[in-house]
Amino acid sequence: MTQHVSPPRGGTDKAAAVEGPPAWRVRLGRADVRTLTLLGVLAALVLIGGITQPDAFLDTRNLQLVLTQASVIGVVTVGVTFVIISGGIDLSVGAIVALASVWATTVATQEYGFAGILFTAIVVGVGCGLVNGVLIAFGQMVPFIATLAMLASARGLALQITDGRTQVVTVPSVLDLAERDSYVLGIPPLVLVFAAVTVIGWLVLNRTTFGRRTVAVGGNAEAARLAGIDVRRQRLYLYLLSGLCCGIAAFLLVALAGSGQNTNGNLYELDAIAAAIIGGTLLTGGRGHILGSVLGVLIFTTITNIFALNNLQSDVQQIAKGAIIVAAVLVQRRTASTH
Repeated sequence: MTQHVSPPRGGTDKAAAVEGPPAWRVRLGRADVRTLTLLGVLAALVLIGGITQPDAFLDTRNLQLVLTQASVIGVVTVGVTFVIISGGIDLSVGAIVALASVWATTVATQEYGFAGILFTAIVVGVGCGLVNGVLIAFGQMVPFIATLAMLASARGLALQITDGRTQVVTVPSVLDLAERDSYVLGIPPLVLVFAAVTVIGWLVLNRTTFGRRTVAVGGNAEAARLAGIDVRRQRLYLYLLSGLCCGIAAFLLVALAGSGQNTNGNLYELDAIAAAIIGGTLLTGGRGHILGSVLGVLIFTTITNIFALNNLQSDVQQIAKGAIIVAAVLVQRRTASTH
């Protein structure tokens, strides 16, 4: 006969202990430490702004302004993040924004109203991205050189179109986007567009085959090719995506500034790359985070706002940004060496 032995008293407790820690602790352990760190930095900046200029910084209108200003460069940064994850670089995004903004605000374009300005900005951005993608993917040009050439060409063409003059927007429906009457629950429409681009970018990177292929190409292009990925076509698509984001950003900038200028988008390429880097995107490719890049944009925009409210010189602001970038790169290297 088979005897059934009852488990000793306390056995259930021991089994529960073997099963592991509570679920909440597991979820907390899986949280992205870098994201939490960036949130901590952003919270510290908000605290500093609140202490140094409590009335001005914490004013609702100022916070709305910070988010609105972050929206334009933030949309650009989403596209740049994809490019860097793939192992590429795009130095032309600022110039593309400038070209798209002035082309979309010509007298001929404004005759077609809201749709004409939006369509033109996006087409110009995608067109420039197409040129970059073809040169890099099929012309085998180094991304640094190809996008540097686009930077010079787009800036020159923007200057030629405007002849150095500001092109004022006269379409009321475009200008209304920056007015408080158009806010949705206190949120500016430009911020809603930025949020939508961020969510879509996160989903594409983390939940689609396109995102997995982007990471694979950046991690090891040759291995990706052997696995059946069309590396050249993937790179072309990525620069098209970057151009699309530049076109959207150009439209947002036109609505915010109410004009198109050949100086628009100045140093956007540096701000976007820096935001992506401190957000955890590797310059060598193969890893990146959309949320981290967005937090990087918010950090830089908040720094700029705090410096402006405290009447501090821009050179000190640039030094602070440079120090943050260096610190982020050192953290990346330290992290990479420990894995």
